[in-house]
Amino acid sequence: MAPVASRTLGAAEALKFPPLTSNFSTRRAVGFQSSFLSQSLLSGKGFTTAGLRWNLRRKRDGSLSVRCDAAVAEKEKPEVVDGEKYEYQAEVSRLLDLIVHSLYSHKEVFLRELVSNASDALDKLRFLSVTDPSLLADGSELEIRIKPDPDNGTITITDTGIGMTKEELIDCLGTIAQSGTSKFLKALKDNKDLGADNGLIGQFGVGFYSAFLVAEKVVVSTKSPKSDKQYVWEAVADSSSYVIKEETDSENLLRRGTQITLYLREDDKFEFADPSRIQNLVKNYSQFVAFPIYTWQEKSRTVEVEEEEEKKEGEEAKPEGEKKKKSVTEKYWDWELANETKPIWMRNPKEVEKEEYNEFYKKTFNEFLDPLAHTHFTTEGEVEFRSILYVPGMAPLNNEDIVNPKSKNIRLYVKRVFISDDFDGELFPRYLSFVKGVVDSNDLPLNVSREILQESRIVRIMRKRLVRKTFDMIQEISESENKEDYKKFWENFGKLIKLGCIEDSGNHKRLGPLLRFYSSKSEEDLISLDQYVENMAENQKAIYYLASDSLKSAKSAPFLEKLVQKDIEVVYLVEPIDEVAIQNLQTYKEKKFVDISKEDLELGDEDEVKERENMQEYNLLCDWLKQQLGDKVAKVQVSKRLSSSPCVLVSGKFGWSANMERLMKAQTLGDTSSLEFMRGRRILEINPDHPIIKDLSAACKHDPNNSEAKRAVDLLYDTALISSGFTPDSPAELGNKIYEMMAIALGGRWGRSDSELAEYDDEADDKEDGSSEDEFAEPTEAEVVEPSEVRDESDPWKD
Repeated sequence: MAPVASRTLGAAEALKFPPLTSNFSTRRAVGFQSSFLSQSLLSGKGFTTAGLRWNLRRKRDGSLSVRCDAAVAEKEKPEVVDGEKYEYQAEVSRLLDLIVHSLYSHKEVFLRELVSNASDALDKLRFLSVTDPSLLADGSELEIRIKPDPDNGTITITDTGIGMTKEELIDCLGTIAQSGTSKFLKALKDNKDLGADNGLIGQFGVGFYSAFLVAEKVVVSTKSPKSDKQYVWEAVADSSSYVIKEETDSENLLRRGTQITLYLREDDKFEFADPSRIQNLVKNYSQFVAFPIYTWQEKSRTVEVEEEEEKKEGEEAKPEGEKKKKSVTEKYWDWELANETKPIWMRNPKEVEKEEYNEFYKKTFNEFLDPLAHTHFTTEGEVEFRSILYVPGMAPLNNEDIVNPKSKNIRLYVKRVFISDDFDGELFPRYLSFVKGVVDSNDLPLNVSREILQESRIVRIMRKRLVRKTFDMIQEISESENKEDYKKFWENFGKLIKLGCIEDSGNHKRLGPLLRFYSSKSEEDLISLDQYVENMAENQKAIYYLASDSLKSAKSAPFLEKLVQKDIEVVYLVEPIDEVAIQNLQTYKEKKFVDISKEDLELGDEDEVKERENMQEYNLLCDWLKQQLGDKVAKVQVSKRLSSSPCVLVSGKFGWSANMERLMKAQTLGDTSSLEFMRGRRILEINPDHPIIKDLSAACKHDPNNSEAKRAVDLLYDTALISSGFTPDSPAELGNKIYEMMAIALGGRWGRSDSELAEYDDEADDKEDGSSEDEFAEPTEAEVVEPSEVRDESDPWKD
């Protein structure tokens, strides 16, 4: 019992009883006990009730004191149930089948597991030979040899490692899920004087059984330096037993080590007995194993042979040296080193030359161009790993591969054995999927098949560090003296950096300095946001930008006029992703991004007196224009951004810009119902200093119902719609209005007769009347006249 709180009855006073004197009769005492106190209380043991512990204590003066403690009840110990003890039983053949076929997702990993076991055997021998040199007395090299036999459908893997005794065969191969490597490492840890060997790969004790993925029978012949005899272990797939016997055939005797022979299944013989297939698997999975791996390969060479000539009658045979020779190609079989590329990430970065990094990159990732940059680093702490990362010299030709999170550009190794390159954005975010490299760790949380990283927290730590190192590498390119390198990087991967601004808000501070754009002061060369901020005037509080579909249209946009006049730089966003990226970035170095194509543009040096005068003078015109345009615009106001154009159409503060509206309309799976809602309101801003606006101001004061003035207003709105980047709802109707205005402007200037002019004016009046009756009627389609029907008066073929 653990007391939580102690208190005496009566707040501060204990409950007192008179002293038990000698004349206090036993009968009365017993009656007192039964009526108030329990026997356990008087005996000093106390008792517990309702979560309270009651105790009786005798004081020096003979009185009794009762103490009450609040308590937490002790847990009762579980009773030990007597009975017979049994151990779990298993159907071994079924269990082995489940282990083999449930753990591994690809059959080809059997070779990785068996080569890793051979590497461990070599590592153990090398480690033990330090204290016992006699283990290497036979002088054979530490190596692995793999010999496929397509004719017999077998694969033989031989190593010159530590080998196994008969007892070790039973213990390691006869016991499922018992790792000899794990036991070896445990023994090393127990013996602190020897230390631990981190180069050993095995962990789970099931890698050997992956041989049954492709083999119907496995034979293991092994010779240990500790034993004079060589033993053979033999097992068949789907069997619950195995056979161990002593090797008696002198032709099969080994000096030292282990030889594993796989008798392949019928459906796997064609694939895995192929020497080139075995060579590729070794290069993929075991390229960086510390020991040389040789594979049996067919080779060819050119030799000279004597050409046989037909002997003519009566002609003597030519001497050997005078016979003609010819070159022929001869095929032969020989051992070939499969893992000649060395793991340079294990070396000190100061000792590796740039040419070595480039050569490693080309061989590992089958590239032909040198990388733009590389970084080689070691991370220590909660997760320890080594890594080399590269920025490719060119983006993939297929655009889908650029942002493919499963691009297989990052190869994960554990103790130099390839584990996986299939990461769905786990080690790198999608926008950095172009980065290539290797990551190698001695201790990662893998599942038993060694194909999947299990602990998500460890993966998150690795991802964070890899991303940070990648940003440092890209930043070094941008700050290097060779500006062409970053220009090439931006051409290939600039869109992905902008994608990062959208998808990774946590790295905005690292992404911002990497961005590059054209601007009103730098139309030929890209500039960074740092350069823009350095060129800002002291009173400029924002970074101004304009989104458009091309650099040419951005340079001629009416929104720029006043800003260019005031020498304010404007960033041009000419790629579809630019505007969304900047909107997600929001600020850079405490400077907000401001779209100059939206309402409420503040340039910081407005003349309030002049603005007030313009508003009073053109207030009537604004109301009249709003009345003529109706719901096409939310309001009409005097502009602060125009100097040479008569008007411009700006977007609402919280709606889409003209560029964004164009992009959303072009979406294949776009929702047309949201276009009207997100389009927001449009505001017509007029330039009070332009002659057209002054003429319209006079028209609204003197003749507000004039048809030509109304027609000019409609044409003015449609023109502002196009010049501001919007798309007109009916291009054909706009074309007809322009044709009419052209006809009025030309007005028979080159000799058209008065009757034809009058006829055209009547037709124009009829069209005007029709349009006034139904202002919102559907526009009629323009009549298409075939060229063959258009004939000149002097056409001789007219009749």
